[in-house]
Amino acid sequence: MQRASSPPIASSVDALARQRRRAIIATVLGNGLEWFDFTVYSFFAVIIAKLFFPTGNELTSLLLAVATFGVGFFMRPVGGIVLGIYSDKVGRKAALSLTILLMAFGTALIGLAPTYSSIGLWAPALIVVARLLQGFSAGGEMGSATAFLTEYAPPEKRAYYSSWIQASIGFAVLLGAAVGTIVTSSLSADALHTWGWRMPFLIGILVGPVGYFIRSRMDETPAFAAVSEEARKESPLVQVLRDYPRETASSFSMVILWTVCTYVLLFYMPTYSVRTLHLPQSTGFIAGMLGGLMIMCFSPVIGKLADRYGRRRFLSGAAALILVLAWPMFAWINAAPGFASLAVFQVVFGVLIAAYTGPILAAFAELFPTKVLSTGLSVAYNFAVTIFGGFAPFVITWLIASTGSNMAPAFYVMIAAAISLFGTFQIRDPHETRSVDRMRDAHAARS
Repeated sequence: MQRASSPPIASSVDALARQRRRAIIATVLGNGLEWFDFTVYSFFAVIIAKLFFPTGNELTSLLLAVATFGVGFFMRPVGGIVLGIYSDKVGRKAALSLTILLMAFGTALIGLAPTYSSIGLWAPALIVVARLLQGFSAGGEMGSATAFLTEYAPPEKRAYYSSWIQASIGFAVLLGAAVGTIVTSSLSADALHTWGWRMPFLIGILVGPVGYFIRSRMDETPAFAAVSEEARKESPLVQVLRDYPRETASSFSMVILWTVCTYVLLFYMPTYSVRTLHLPQSTGFIAGMLGGLMIMCFSPVIGKLADRYGRRRFLSGAAALILVLAWPMFAWINAAPGFASLAVFQVVFGVLIAAYTGPILAAFAELFPTKVLSTGLSVAYNFAVTIFGGFAPFVITWLIASTGSNMAPAFYVMIAAAISLFGTFQIRDPHETRSVDRMRDAHAARS
């Protein structure tokens, strides 16, 4: 009897393992597309400013370009709430399939948009529309992707599974920087401004249909399928605001450092290296590749370690180190600008960002129950990103210009690190809880 039942059991286990691998691939592709587009827009902000926001003043044009980058973030809370509710009501699969289509359409709009010299004010209007659309879709991506992966993951591997979302961000930064490096180093200035800058966006368009195909063929997560229709009737947003205010506040505070590190230490640095450090554009791209490579490689490693040793020690330790190192690292690259210093800067912060963000999504997923997980995370994540991340390039560009201090980004990062460090102490770490339970059980056994 036992032998007869073994093959079906083994087959079921193998099928679940395949589903989990496909879940990682489906999530990484879609999330990677989102961040690839964000990366190349940030890296080509100087060119986009000249082509779509010509004002006769280089600084004003750049401010308009980075402000348009931030405009999309106004739609992120809206997209997070709408698509988060959709995910908690209809399912993770449906929400993720929709977000990748919306993101691909926005990417296509930027890549194919005529410039200001061709259609006048309609050109910047198209870019704004594209950024609003991308902001809406990106708002629902993180919550749904986190719910999808953590609900597929074995309980003892949640940090490892969810860390692949952050690894996909690192891969997107690496790929975006690589494409930027190839394009800027192989094309003349005229070719780059005429058509070369569009190539990364056109590449991004191709990912959309592939990601949609994979996501649409995925099964719904077992955890979501187990939630009853009755439990889904009440609005997830109402439940989050009424029943989980502390969890939402904790998530919000911890996202601040994540988003500031991403948009300042990764996306803004190529622009900073050109305008402030006066380095070649290719130098900023190559250094950005190193930062992305560190995040891509180390996020899963840290995620696996966090499953074994606990989330909080990595979150708190990385936040503290970023707080301490931000000032001296920015002072160093300003005192000795060059590829070597910028490369070390990106490697150091790339590893620290991986250490902070590798376990962070698992920590969030353990704060909210399945029925409101996507909505709860989307609300906390997107409001923090909108307030502190989306307009970070604009704020820093303006601060440097108005104060004359190149250290403005360091202050911004340090404030974020201090807030998030406090937030890391507000979460309950399951690893610590299990350790306490084991100690209590051992003490009871001895008694």
